[in-house]
Amino acid sequence: MPNFWLGLMLILLFSVVLRWLPVSGRGNWTNLILPTIALGTSLAATITRLVRSSMLEVIRQDYIRTARSKGLTERAVIYRHALRNALIPVITVIGLQIAVLMGGSIVTEAVFAWPGIGRLSVQALYARDMAIVQAVVMINALIVITANLMVDVVYTFIDPRIKYS
Repeated sequence: MPNFWLGLMLILLFSVVLRWLPVSGRGNWTNLILPTIALGTSLAATITRLVRSSMLEVIRQDYIRTARSKGLTERAVIYRHALRNALIPVITVIGLQIAVLMGGSIVTEAVFAWPGIGRLSVQALYARDMAIVQAVVMINALIVITANLMVDVVYTFIDPRIKYS
């Protein structure tokens, strides 16, 4: 489901019909609830599917059977052995999805009238202000590079076999 459609439906339900949350703008933390849900729902669905499929694949491995036969609790088998190995592709996808979130934030900011870097970039494009467009692209590139670096660092915590020299 596209971010803008989900955002509009969230506004319609929670702001117009139920009157629980503000429609748009800045203010306190309640103004962040709807944009966060609209932006994060598709990413959460992707990550959930990936965690499930990765866990199903890891659970069938021999070392999981060995850990169970040693008498470890199911909780220890899942968290210490299975989840750590299943998270490696998940963390890779999370790092790649940072760029998608940056692109989706442009639409989400427009729907919820939230002043941010996405809205700034759109206004700069309309005004043909290439200096601001270049700055926004540079900031987005730095965010994506930092996210990829963080993914590589997190790999070493999850899987001790991975070492960088």
